[in-house]
Order: sequence, then structure tokens, then C-alpha cells
Amino acid sequence: MRVDPATKYTPFPPVDLPDRRWPSATITRPPIWASVDLRDGNQALVEPMGIERKARMYNALVAMGFKEIEVGFPAASQTDFDFARYLIEHDMVPDDVTLQVLVQAREPLIRRTFEALKGCKRAIVHVYNSTSELQRRVVFGMDRAGIIDIARQGAQLIHTLADETDTEIVYQYSPESFTGTELDFAVDICEAVMDVYQPTPDKRLILNLPSTVEMATPNVYADQIEWFCRHVKNRDSLIISVHPHNDRGTGVAATELALMAGADRVEGTLFGNGERTGNVDIVTLAMNMFTQGVDPGLDCSNMPELVTMSEYCTRLPVHPRHPYAGELVFTAFSGSHQDAINKGLRALRQSNSGVWEVPYLPIDPTDVGRTYEAVIRINSQSGKGGVAHILERDHALQMPRPLQVEFSGVVQHITDESEGEVTAKQLWDIFQQEYLVQHPGDLGLKEYRTVPDTHATDVRLLDAVLTVNDEDRPIHGRGNGPVDAFVDALRTETGMDLTLVNYSEHALGVGANAQAYAYVEMKAEGHAPMYGVGRHSNIVQASLNAILSAVNRVRRLNAAGQSGGARSTQKTKEDAQAARAEVAAQ
Repeated sequence: MRVDPATKYTPFPPVDLPDRRWPSATITRPPIWASVDLRDGNQALVEPMGIERKARMYNALVAMGFKEIEVGFPAASQTDFDFARYLIEHDMVPDDVTLQVLVQAREPLIRRTFEALKGCKRAIVHVYNSTSELQRRVVFGMDRAGIIDIARQGAQLIHTLADETDTEIVYQYSPESFTGTELDFAVDICEAVMDVYQPTPDKRLILNLPSTVEMATPNVYADQIEWFCRHVKNRDSLIISVHPHNDRGTGVAATELALMAGADRVEGTLFGNGERTGNVDIVTLAMNMFTQGVDPGLDCSNMPELVTMSEYCTRLPVHPRHPYAGELVFTAFSGSHQDAINKGLRALRQSNSGVWEVPYLPIDPTDVGRTYEAVIRINSQSGKGGVAHILERDHALQMPRPLQVEFSGVVQHITDESEGEVTAKQLWDIFQQEYLVQHPGDLGLKEYRTVPDTHATDVRLLDAVLTVNDEDRPIHGRGNGPVDAFVDALRTETGMDLTLVNYSEHALGVGANAQAYAYVEMKAEGHAPMYGVGRHSNIVQASLNAILSAVNRVRRLNAAGQSGGARSTQKTKEDAQAARAEVAAQ
């Protein structure tokens, strides 16, 4: 850094709380959630929401289960005033939902706020004034007594107007910039407001302690919350609320520790939209609780729909790596991750415990409206596990492990050249081209028949007809079964020393017409072992097709003047360019 931070910035002082209790606490129930998307989130937008976008987001927040929604700052914006009236006049506020409005502790603004609430059944009037030492000194030029007087007068006017309206008013007060306010002064000013409102356990006052600017590590915020809760009077008559921002990138952590420290309520926004680096992200907080077995009381089961709504209303994108919500958060490209996920999903299917345990997936993607299709995607970082997972998921292939290794090398060669992702469709096309499709010059099996050898009861004779570029070639062989006899015939036909190393098969269904897959590993002199794959409704035919698949791959290598290795279809520069263009087009 060009600037010495020690000469320009001072460290935040720690809170003297040697017997702090929050480190031993756990979150076992959700807080009271309060959305401030329509006010704090809206004021941070390049293009603030109008009535139509606000209404769409409001309806989504209600559907999610929010019971307290801050709908605006009616005295500061005509749009906010009109939106509050719109909700009230169109009877859009369910009986179990409370509108919240924000107002500074200034008389004209308070009176205008009450005008906006006419006809509302129940509302939270959230009044605030700045209390931090910096704001007192630099912005207002006032001492503690002057700042307390502003808060007290604002509360008194709200109390008076509340008595004159038919709306049930819930009181809320925020010492703005709480994190920069001396804790003893924060208690003093809040207790001065309490003296006006006279809260009781049956009619509690919301004291909102905002991290208006995140100024220290999350543990310091937790210390501040616990210290305040211990020292403020009549704690049972209060709802301690937090309103964290994310200037240090630790808003979620600070909020969770604040809840452990005694907070009852959280104000935040969907996906963390807000001024500067944003407000705390309520979606992440709720889903974090969900992963710990705690029902957050908010419905995030259709995350793609929430993302679409938010992006439409805010005209801001949700990052593809955003926790729980991003397009790529459940996607693994890494080979080792893919292999672990593939094995975890297989083990889960075999288990009856009902408990989610899959490596690298903290939650089941289907719980938030995602599918397993996007969990594993293939690029140059991928490995055998990911390739095997997709082919098993989409085509029921149960490839032996050596075949997984071999084919992943084929795919990696293509992804290295294309520098892009291979889709599931492209992966299947590559597999078919490598193992199942007959190329020009390949051997094809036109027909075959086997009969016992009259001179040896354990030996069978095989007669078959191969095709090469539409030319028929009869072949003959003998062995201890059709497969062995076919390999024997191919040795004579091709002049290659062929050995069958491994063989496996499986059906894709039941019944006479069910397709079967056969996998054979062949060894040809001068080459590493190489796999072939065959399919047919007849398992013997599938096996013979698999043998031809392996032999043809060796023949292609020989024709190209290559030797060894698991790959037979080596990409030329033109092939790589075509693959790159195909990936880019999709």
C-alpha cells in the first residue's frame, strides 16, 4: 500500500466485556424478520423503484412470510408517500402484516408520516436521529444533551399523534450509527426515549441498534449488543433489533453473532441490496439457519423465482456465486468435487436415514427450487466423477472406473482446446462419437452365428460377416464362447494380437426389447489397454459391438500413425477450432 494505514486509520476500541456470554450461545429459533428492501434497499438503487416494481416486490415479501415490511420514508419522497397510500387504499395489507415507515426526529416529517398512515390498521413508526461521536462533532456540532433532546422531542410528538389516530402504532427508535456511539450514551438516549413511550412487556418498544457503517470485526458488534442488553433498563419491555450493513463484508457474521448476543429482531434486505456494500442479506441468514435444522420462518423454496423478481425490481444482478441463490453455487467443475458429489448422491439414494449428507453440497438444491442437473458441469477442470455422473444421470450408463478415467481424458482434451464448458448434450455426442458411432473405415458387424464345435463340447465356432465401407468380409473364429470366438476371428482379420482384459454389462430396463450396454477393455500389442462400448437389445450382440468399438479405436490410432494412450480420436487444430466455436455458440 502507498499509504501507511497506521498513520491514517485508528483501530476500533474493544468492548470491556470479559465475561461475555454470546460465544457459548447457539441460534435455535429465527428472529423477527423485518424487510427494508422497499426503503433502505430502494434508496441505494441507480433507478429507484416506482409503484409497479415496489408492489411486485411487496407482494413477494408478503408471500415469503415477512410480517414487518418497511415500505418507505413517506415524508422524504412523494413516491414513498404514494406507495404507502396505495397499499392502504387498495387493502393490500394482510391482518398479520405490519407496515413500517421511517422518519427523522423532525416535526414536519413526523406529521407528514402520520398523514401517509391514515386508514392503516397497524403500523410501526420508526424514528431515528444520529448519535455517534463523529456525527455529533462534525455534522451537528451538538453535545450529548442536545442529541438526546432531539430524540425525546421526536418521540413525544409521535406519542401525541398516536393517541389521536385510529391506527395502532408500534414505536421504534434507532440511535443511528450505533456502532460509532459510546455505549453508555446509547443506553442514555434510548432510556430517554423509553421514558416517553413507557413500554411494557405487553407493549414492547423496538430499539433498533444499527451497524449503519460496519466499523469493526463481528465479535465487537456482538459485544456491543450484549453490553447494551445487560445495561439498558426494563429489558423485558424491549425488542432489541439490529440493522447491520456490510462495509467490511461481514454483515451476515455480525448479525448471527448479534443474535447470539441477545438481539430479537433483524432488519435486512433480499440478497443484501443496500447502500455502499449493502445491508445484511436476509436470504443468506435464513438459509444459514435452515442448514442447522432451524426453520427460518421465511419461504425460500423457489429461489430462482426470488432472484428473477429481485433482478426485475432492483435492476441489479444477483451474483452467480451468491450464497444459496447464485446460478453456480451448487455447481461443481472440479474433478475431485464432482467425484465426491457423485458418490455422495449415490450413497444418499441407498440410505433411508432422510438426513442430507453430500460432500460439497451444504443443502439439497431441490429445497430451494433447483435441480440436480446443474450440480455437475464439465470443463477443463472436471474429472472422471463428473463425466460419469452426467452420463449415468441422463443415459443410465454404469461405466467401469477405468472407462471413466479413459473417457474423461477424451473430454478434457476437448475442453482444454475449446477453453469452454461442455454441455450434457455435447458430452453425450462426444461419447457416442468416441465409442458408439461407426466412422469411415471402421469395421461393422452385419451378422453372426455360433454353433458348438463337434470335436470339443466346450468350444464354440463363430461365423460372422463384417462390413468395411459397404464391403462384406466373412470371418471365422473359435473359442470358449461367442465373445472369445469373435476375438479369435478378429485376430485373424486384423492381424493384431488382441486380448480381452475386462468385461461388464448391464441392462437399461426390463423386457425382451430392453437395451443392454456392454463394456470391454481390450489390449492390442503396442497400445495401452483401450475400452469399447456396445449396445443392443441382445446382450451377446452388445458384447460383440463393444469388442468392435475397442478394435476400431485401435485401428484409428494406427491409421493416424499414433501409439499408446487411451485416446483414439485425436483432435486436429481444425477440430479444436470447431469445438471452440460450438461451445461459444451455445
